[in-house]
Amino acid sequence: MMTSRLGEYGMQREYPHQPRVAVGVVVVKNSSVLLVKRGQEPSKGLWSVPGGLIELGETLEDAAQREVREETGINVRIEKLLGVANNIVRDDEGKTRFHYVLIDYLAHPLTTSVKAQSDASETKWVDFKDLSSYSITKGARKLIRKISTMKSD
Repeated sequence: MMTSRLGEYGMQREYPHQPRVAVGVVVVKNSSVLLVKRGQEPSKGLWSVPGGLIELGETLEDAAQREVREETGINVRIEKLLGVANNIVRDDEGKTRFHYVLIDYLAHPLTTSVKAQSDASETKWVDFKDLSSYSITKGARKLIRKISTMKSD
Protein backbone atom coordinates (compact mmCIF):
# COMPACT_ATOMS: atom_id res chain seq x y z
CA MET A 1 0.00 0.00 0.00
CA MET A 2 1.17 3.48 -0.78
CA THR A 3 1.32 5.86 2.16
CA SER A 4 -0.56 8.53 0.19
CA ARG A 5 -3.58 6.22 0.20
CA LEU A 6 -3.42 5.48 3.90
CA GLY A 7 -5.31 7.33 6.57
CA GLU A 8 -4.44 7.51 10.24
CA TYR A 9 -3.67 4.07 11.78
CA GLY A 10 -2.76 2.74 8.32
CA MET A 11 -6.37 2.45 7.15
CA GLN A 12 -6.57 2.40 3.39
CA ARG A 13 -9.06 5.10 2.39
CA GLU A 14 -8.50 5.03 -1.34
CA TYR A 15 -9.35 1.68 -2.98
CA PRO A 16 -10.28 0.17 0.40
CA HIS A 17 -10.78 -3.50 1.13
CA GLN A 18 -14.02 -2.73 2.99
CA PRO A 19 -16.27 0.28 3.65
CA ARG A 20 -15.14 2.89 6.17
CA VAL A 21 -17.58 4.16 8.79
CA ALA A 22 -17.76 7.92 9.22
CA VAL A 23 -19.92 10.62 10.77
CA GLY A 24 -21.25 13.85 9.28
CA VAL A 25 -22.58 16.72 11.39
CA VAL A 26 -25.07 19.40 10.36
CA VAL A 27 -24.48 22.28 12.78
CA VAL A 28 -27.26 24.88 12.70
CA LYS A 29 -27.16 28.35 14.26
CA ASN A 30 -30.29 30.48 13.80
CA SER A 31 -30.76 30.62 10.00
CA SER A 32 -27.27 29.42 9.07
CA VAL A 33 -25.41 26.14 8.72
CA LEU A 34 -21.72 25.41 9.30
CA LEU A 35 -19.87 24.40 6.13
CA VAL A 36 -16.31 23.23 5.56
CA LYS A 37 -14.44 23.25 2.27
CA ARG A 38 -12.94 19.80 1.79
CA GLY A 39 -9.15 19.87 1.72
CA GLN A 40 -8.77 16.20 0.68
CA GLU A 41 -10.43 13.65 -1.57
CA PRO A 42 -13.12 12.59 -1.89
CA SER A 43 -14.82 15.86 -2.88
CA LYS A 44 -11.71 18.03 -2.47
CA GLY A 45 -12.59 21.69 -3.05
CA LEU A 46 -16.33 21.22 -2.47
CA TRP A 47 -18.24 22.49 0.54
CA SER A 48 -19.75 19.98 2.93
CA VAL A 49 -20.67 19.49 6.57
CA PRO A 50 -17.91 18.64 9.07
CA GLY A 51 -17.21 14.96 9.51
CA GLY A 52 -14.80 12.08 9.22
CA LEU A 53 -13.88 8.57 10.22
CA ILE A 54 -14.81 7.05 13.54
CA GLU A 55 -11.78 5.99 15.55
CA LEU A 56 -11.50 2.54 17.13
CA GLY A 57 -13.23 2.49 20.53
CA GLU A 58 -15.00 5.83 19.95
CA THR A 59 -18.76 6.25 20.18
CA LEU A 60 -20.63 7.75 17.23
CA GLU A 61 -21.52 10.89 19.19
CA ASP A 62 -17.96 11.36 20.45
CA ALA A 63 -16.67 10.98 16.88
CA ALA A 64 -19.16 13.59 15.65
CA GLN A 65 -18.13 16.09 18.34
CA ARG A 66 -14.42 15.43 17.74
CA GLU A 67 -14.66 15.83 13.97
CA VAL A 68 -16.48 19.18 14.27
CA ARG A 69 -13.88 20.38 16.79
CA GLU A 70 -10.94 19.15 14.66
CA GLU A 71 -12.20 20.75 11.44
CA THR A 72 -13.74 24.00 12.74
CA GLY A 73 -12.48 24.60 16.28
CA ILE A 74 -15.95 24.74 17.84
CA ASN A 75 -17.75 22.54 20.37
CA VAL A 76 -21.21 21.14 19.70
CA ARG A 77 -24.02 19.28 21.42
CA ILE A 78 -25.40 16.39 19.38
CA GLU A 79 -29.19 16.74 19.12
CA LYS A 80 -30.42 13.88 16.96
CA LEU A 81 -29.60 11.26 14.37
CA LEU A 82 -30.55 12.40 10.88
CA GLY A 83 -29.88 9.20 8.99
CA VAL A 84 -27.41 6.81 7.43
CA ALA A 85 -26.13 7.02 3.85
CA ASN A 86 -23.58 5.54 1.47
CA ASN A 87 -20.89 7.52 -0.29
CA ILE A 88 -19.39 5.30 -2.98
CA VAL A 89 -17.03 6.86 -5.52
CA ARG A 90 -15.92 4.77 -8.51
CA ASP A 91 -13.02 5.47 -10.83
CA ASP A 92 -13.22 5.53 -14.65
CA GLU A 93 -12.82 1.74 -14.74
CA GLY A 94 -15.71 1.18 -12.32
CA LYS A 95 -13.48 0.18 -9.39
CA THR A 96 -14.49 1.44 -5.96
CA ARG A 97 -12.10 4.29 -5.18
CA PHE A 98 -13.82 5.38 -1.93
CA HIS A 99 -16.60 3.77 0.10
CA TYR A 100 -17.97 5.35 3.26
CA VAL A 101 -21.00 4.52 5.37
CA LEU A 102 -22.02 7.93 6.75
CA ILE A 103 -23.93 8.37 9.98
CA ASP A 104 -25.29 11.90 10.03
CA TYR A 105 -26.25 14.01 13.04
CA LEU A 106 -27.84 17.36 13.76
CA ALA A 107 -25.92 19.43 16.31
CA HIS A 108 -26.21 22.73 18.17
CA PRO A 109 -23.08 24.90 18.51
CA LEU A 110 -21.82 25.56 22.05
CA THR A 111 -19.19 27.94 20.66
CA THR A 112 -19.44 29.79 17.33
CA SER A 113 -16.08 31.31 16.34
CA VAL A 114 -14.86 28.99 13.57
CA LYS A 115 -11.38 28.49 12.14
CA ALA A 116 -10.49 25.92 9.48
CA GLN A 117 -8.29 23.16 10.85
CA SER A 118 -7.40 19.53 10.11
CA ASP A 119 -8.44 18.55 6.56
CA ALA A 120 -10.77 21.54 6.04
CA SER A 121 -9.29 24.29 3.86
CA GLU A 122 -12.03 26.80 4.82
CA THR A 123 -14.99 26.90 7.17
CA LYS A 124 -17.84 29.38 7.58
CA TRP A 125 -21.40 29.92 8.70
CA VAL A 126 -23.63 30.19 5.63
CA ASP A 127 -27.19 31.50 5.69
CA PHE A 128 -29.70 28.98 4.31
CA LYS A 129 -30.81 31.53 1.70
CA ASP A 130 -27.22 31.83 0.35
CA LEU A 131 -26.49 28.10 -0.04
CA SER A 132 -27.22 28.05 -3.78
CA SER A 133 -24.05 30.08 -4.45
CA TYR A 134 -21.82 27.34 -2.94
CA SER A 135 -20.54 24.17 -4.62
CA ILE A 136 -21.82 21.71 -2.02
CA THR A 137 -21.48 17.93 -2.11
CA LYS A 138 -24.62 16.08 -3.12
CA GLY A 139 -24.88 14.34 0.25
CA ALA A 140 -24.49 17.56 2.24
CA ARG A 141 -27.04 19.34 0.04
CA LYS A 142 -29.55 16.55 0.72
CA LEU A 143 -28.93 16.75 4.49
CA ILE A 144 -29.22 20.54 4.56
CA ARG A 145 -32.44 20.41 2.53
CA LYS A 146 -33.81 17.92 5.10
CA ILE A 147 -32.89 20.31 7.95
CA SER A 148 -34.37 23.38 6.26
CA THR A 149 -37.61 21.46 5.70
CA MET A 150 -37.64 20.45 9.39
CA LYS A 151 -37.10 24.08 10.42
CA SER A 152 -40.09 25.28 8.38
CA ASP A 153 -42.47 22.65 9.86
